[in-house]
Amino acid sequence: MAQQGNGQKTDVAKPKDYCNWVMPLLRFLAFGATISATLVMALNNQKKTIVVATIGTTPIQATLNAKFQHTPAFVFFVIANGLCSLHNLLMLAFCFIGSKYDYKGLRFYVIGILDMINVALISGGATSAAFMGQLGRDGNSHARWNKICDKFYTFCNHGEGAIIASFIGLFLMIITTAINIIKLKNVKNYGNNCAINIP
Repeated sequence: MAQQGNGQKTDVAKPKDYCNWVMPLLRFLAFGATISATLVMALNNQKKTIVVATIGTTPIQATLNAKFQHTPAFVFFVIANGLCSLHNLLMLAFCFIGSKYDYKGLRFYVIGILDMINVALISGGATSAAFMGQLGRDGNSHARWNKICDKFYTFCNHGEGAIIASFIGLFLMIITTAINIIKLKNVKNYGNNCAINIP
């Protein structure tokens, strides 16, 4: 409400604050995608017995176990998505208590920086895992690397699902980061806001 010179009060439109549901929703969806990618890849395991040689008519068998720990790219993938999940979980909690610990709006800048760091982490993890997944599925005839997905079908399928979930989380994090950066100039504190005000 504003008071004019003649003493009459007029309504002053308050900027819309979509933060109350848009930003928490984006972060919750990103958290769901990245935590799913983390758990699926971390629990991805397949054991298979294959014939490695034949002596006369007797086949020599070996039991092989495919785990994400065997590939550094997959280990980094699990770490990156786990850190991004933790980041989004903390930011969701910060949505509701952050205004109590804010100092001149600095929390918005800190959140923006942390978002960019996590975008870089999850981007590196997802792309490195996608590269190794493509190599495992198709192999590389030039380097004479054989494909393995024809032998570890379940392991590759689970890994593919984890990578897709990670890219979905990356896309949501990019949107979240872009909103925070573009609208940072419109930062205004209205009670319990978790990010920025969009007029």
